[in-house]
Amino acid sequence: MTVIVRFAPSPTGYIHIGNARPALYNWLFALKNKGQFILRYDDTDVERSRSEYAEAIARDIDWLGIKPSRVEYQSKRFAVYDAAVEKLKAAGLLYACYETAEELELRRKLRLTRRLPPVYGRDALKLTDEQKAAFEAEGRKPHWRFLLPNFKATPFETERTEVHWDDLVRGPQTVDLASMSDPVLVREDGTYLYTLPSVVDDIDMGITHIIRGDDHVTNTGAQIAIFRALSDVVPVFGHHNLLTTTSGEGLSKRSGALSVGSLREAGVEPMAVASLAVLTGTSDNVEPIATMEELAARYEPSHASKSNAKFDPADLTGLNRALIHHLEFADVEPRLAALGISGDKAEAFWATVRGNIDHVQDAAQWWEIVNRTEPFSDAVADEDKDFIAQAFDLLPEAPWGSDVWKAWTEAVKAATGRKGKTLFMPLRLALTGVASGPELADLLPLIGRENTLARRA
Repeated sequence: MTVIVRFAPSPTGYIHIGNARPALYNWLFALKNKGQFILRYDDTDVERSRSEYAEAIARDIDWLGIKPSRVEYQSKRFAVYDAAVEKLKAAGLLYACYETAEELELRRKLRLTRRLPPVYGRDALKLTDEQKAAFEAEGRKPHWRFLLPNFKATPFETERTEVHWDDLVRGPQTVDLASMSDPVLVREDGTYLYTLPSVVDDIDMGITHIIRGDDHVTNTGAQIAIFRALSDVVPVFGHHNLLTTTSGEGLSKRSGALSVGSLREAGVEPMAVASLAVLTGTSDNVEPIATMEELAARYEPSHASKSNAKFDPADLTGLNRALIHHLEFADVEPRLAALGISGDKAEAFWATVRGNIDHVQDAAQWWEIVNRTEPFSDAVADEDKDFIAQAFDLLPEAPWGSDVWKAWTEAVKAATGRKGKTLFMPLRLALTGVASGPELADLLPLIGRENTLARRA
């Protein structure tokens, strides 16, 4: 059996790191099992769905390293859903309901006051054709509910009906269909809720495994019932924990918080996002993983905990820094060139500065420092200026090799008597304008003798 998974975002906003979690889990599962990954846009909400959001989602998951086998749009498949509706109606499993939202809420409250579960009582099944016609004459349009198989003799006498599945993440799960209301599949205006198109597409596209957030666990029992009403095959389900902030707040597409696009624009490496999104809230250590193949080898659905996965966005900086420190020049050459970093010394420059930056674009600051042709006058304390002048008089002649820093500082030490921090810090400030950074032994040959002399105040 070929493993086929799907990621089904709604293109009503930009995806954030929490949305990236199920996308990555499905992609890694497909990689690990040599399967297929389908990107399927849940765009049946025509009013709120936007093509620019769909394009952004495709761009974001591509940046993360996710390569769909194919792309589908639910908005192009209404005829398939219409046929499924007719099949369910013909089987007596989809029935028309005319209650308004206000009437349903009143009935819910009445059941609660009687200490009964707020489950829909299937009153619409008792309506006669005359009563339905009267509602239609009032201008009411029906919504349509799926009749759950939680009874034997009569639908008005439900009994415990267990649906079982072995969850990839949570292990054996059980849902009692008698504890829930018949789900609405079609709204009054004829549009579809999430459930029907999702199940129909999963059947039609041969989805073998559904890996999604654990906010869908309670839906699964009813969805399995719909699968069985329309098909002989039910996919394997896996429900992972949701990603939240450290305070426990959920993430929202509409707020734009931690959107994948904003992280990309901020210079965060895709594997830093992937490592954090996948490993947070699992029994695995959250650490930087260099490639998607390595992450797939590490990924085990059952490693996710049952509680929410709380993460600190600041963790991305540490992961990002660790990944950058191991990037070779060839990995970043085009990005450096876009920053104006190129030429004969570009490769040696990257090897020198990569251990001191959080993002690739931070290298531009050091490139400016290396190529500067004027003094860092404000950086050097007044009491050190005579020392710097004396030190610059002792600069070795060209050509400069890897040992120039050692030769220079030994000469300065012998001439001035300075050592340790009092020797090295003023020189660092005079050369770079900042108190920390790459090793000056590596940086000085890149600066060169001419540019170094130009920094003499």
